[in-house]
Amino acid sequence: MKTKKKYKKELLKSLQNLEAAEHATLETMTNLMLLKELKKNNISFKKGDAFSFEDSIFNYSEDKNIRQLAKLRKKMLKVMTKLVNKNDFKDKELSFLA
Repeated sequence: MKTKKKYKKELLKSLQNLEAAEHATLETMTNLMLLKELKKNNISFKKGDAFSFEDSIFNYSEDKNIRQLAKLRKKMLKVMTKLVNKNDFKDKELSFLA
């Protein structure tokens, strides 16, 4: 029984690490896009402006690096979903994914 708890705890740690990596990847893709494509097209923002987009914007980027990061992030999200669905986690254990 103790081994099962340790196993579950390690799975949760893995999910937390994947979530952190996914978030960092999204942040990097956004920064890359802002630095290159928006600058190239002379799009600027003023203080207080909001920028919203859908994830699919990265799939159609002119930048191959951004497209590759988008594919990696999509795979990470699929793996995370499978781990959550195939294991018996309680909602409070997964609160970091909210």
